[in-house]
Amino acid sequence: MSAHASQAGARKWMGLAVLALPTLLISLDQSVLFLALPHLVEALSPTGTQTLWIMDVYGFLIAGFLVTMGTLGDRIGRRKLLMIGATAVGLTSLLAAYASSAEMLIATRALLGISAATLMPSTLALISNMFHDPQQRGRAIAVWASCFMAGTALGPVVGGVLLEFFWWGSVFLLGVPVMLILLIAAPILLPEYKDPDGGKLDLLSVVLSLAAILPIVYGLKELTRHGWEPLPLVAVVVGAAVGALFVRRQRNLTHPLLDLGLFRSGAFTAALVILLVSMVATGGGYLFITGFLQMVEGLPPMAAGLWMVPSAIASIVAAQLAPALAKRFPLSLVIGVGLLVSMVGYLLIVFVEPVGGMPLIVAGFVTVFFGGGPIGALGTNLVVGSAPPEKGGSAAALSSISGDLGASLGIAALGSLGTAVYRGVVTVPDGLPAGVSQAVSGGLEHAIVAARQLPAETAAKALTAARDAYTSGLNTIGIVCAVIAAITAAIALTALRKAGASSPAGPRPGHTLKRNSTTSRA
Repeated sequence: MSAHASQAGARKWMGLAVLALPTLLISLDQSVLFLALPHLVEALSPTGTQTLWIMDVYGFLIAGFLVTMGTLGDRIGRRKLLMIGATAVGLTSLLAAYASSAEMLIATRALLGISAATLMPSTLALISNMFHDPQQRGRAIAVWASCFMAGTALGPVVGGVLLEFFWWGSVFLLGVPVMLILLIAAPILLPEYKDPDGGKLDLLSVVLSLAAILPIVYGLKELTRHGWEPLPLVAVVVGAAVGALFVRRQRNLTHPLLDLGLFRSGAFTAALVILLVSMVATGGGYLFITGFLQMVEGLPPMAAGLWMVPSAIASIVAAQLAPALAKRFPLSLVIGVGLLVSMVGYLLIVFVEPVGGMPLIVAGFVTVFFGGGPIGALGTNLVVGSAPPEKGGSAAALSSISGDLGASLGIAALGSLGTAVYRGVVTVPDGLPAGVSQAVSGGLEHAIVAARQLPAETAAKALTAARDAYTSGLNTIGIVCAVIAAITAAIALTALRKAGASSPAGPRPGHTLKRNSTTSRA
């Protein structure tokens, strides 16, 4: 294939815009529901357990089905699976918006999670099919990564605007017009691709993958909420044990659900490790910084969301700059230096104080996200580009899972660490009722609720002590995240030294690209 022939035309760039829509929607859906929760609880009166499932079942099932859906797209066709998923997302979004009971909303959120799991690997894998030129593919994946980052930051803002004028179900209706656009445009602008030698889907491997991933994600999320309790720990251990069985089965299959041969590439493995470990810091840092904005600074959710927008813009700018920088400098240097910049941002957070801390917290988080932009764009490109075309869906799924698991692990581990620091340093004022003293000792969120029962002067003392302790926890998290960023930078600077600006992608000798004849001319 000549250099000229490998260049993507205008139609493929229009196709990228179509693929950006579901990416933006999925990340937005993961954060938009937080604002709608109080309205939803008032309308449907769910129990405490049902409320947790409404919030969590979507993310659980996305994570659980990513590997299966990535491989299924490789087998039956990535565009076909994308359109099936888009139809399902549109319908389940409509059902969720008009759910009449907590049970119905949990069921529709579960279906929405399974449907959304078809979109992420399909969009990313199709990008690798559409953009064969390494530089163009790098730019396209940077756009994809930017949309994902933007959706996460805009979720609270969009949710706040919708809830200002409409009912709680309106946050789900966002998916309907987006999926309609995708269904209309996909057959025109997107190529079809499937692995001609994929074989049948091994159902036992599907079951084992779900039985491995779901308990691990569940356990990590429960550890975040309740600390180191036996049941979540058992869930993580069971998930890891089933994961070992899954790996063993994949080694013995002619057509595995997950090709372990992908990990023979040092660049592929290193990029996955860096994505996972860096997301540990991002997840834990995000948890405490959003908590600081709302509980220490006292901002309402929508205002807190608006203060997160500068960090998202910084991340998008860095992701867009990264491919151009990778043309001039080694990939390892671009990613490694970016992670060192993130380290500086985390160090700024170490010096945040409970009074007047807004400038430093915003500057720190903007710096963190700016430094993380290159790994989001170039690391994802490296993972997908290191895989042969017929395994693109599996590679894309692994990229998404590494990010999800890293964030969950960060929230669980760093959330527990921050809570431990809080409880170790909080100084409960004398003279408080026993129940209030216990609440202040337990955490800032409990202190805020308990302080409503107190006279203004006493409440101020209790809240000051709780906010000071919470900020100490945030400062400690800043130190830990800075260390994590330094470690990932060292991994990038060493393990990625032999990686080029982009790994080869596109058709390889002996691999057949099956395309729709009307869409392959772009």
